[in-house]
Amino acid sequence: MVDFPGPSSDSFEHPLLPHDVWMRQALAEARAAFDEGEVPVGAVVVHAGRVIAAAHNQREALNDPTAHAEMLAITQAAEMLQSWRLLDCTLYVTLEPCPMCAGAIVQARIPRVVYGTTDPKGGACHTLYEITADKRLNHQAAVLGGVLLSECRDILQEFFAHQRSLGKK
Repeated sequence: MVDFPGPSSDSFEHPLLPHDVWMRQALAEARAAFDEGEVPVGAVVVHAGRVIAAAHNQREALNDPTAHAEMLAITQAAEMLQSWRLLDCTLYVTLEPCPMCAGAIVQARIPRVVYGTTDPKGGACHTLYEITADKRLNHQAAVLGGVLLSECRDILQEFFAHQRSLGKK
């Protein structure tokens, strides 16, 4: 695992379950996306030791470019908590968030983000940008990457290999 810049890594200590347990739930969402022909990214939001939101990419199904797993999970979590401020939450996502999702993380005040694999073409928490750690913004999130890295990377590689074999994407 790689710990990236952000608030103290102590904020990543979870009293109930290790990160891989939550990431496996995000991977289950990614598998659902794969089965639906969506780019297999899954996300869960954990609050007070339980999952309060779970989503996967639905851009194709909804014809919505903003229907990323993180965006959908953030919306669900806000509805569940009846607040747009997702304080004391941790977002688990199989792929490093893009600039749009990283912006939503900052706007929602999510203090912790844990992701599986980096996104060399669009990662905005570490790879291309560090939006979640940008001190010029009004909020920062601690970010931990590399949790179940192989599994998170492999499902994406399998999906895109399959798409290429079909002459798509």
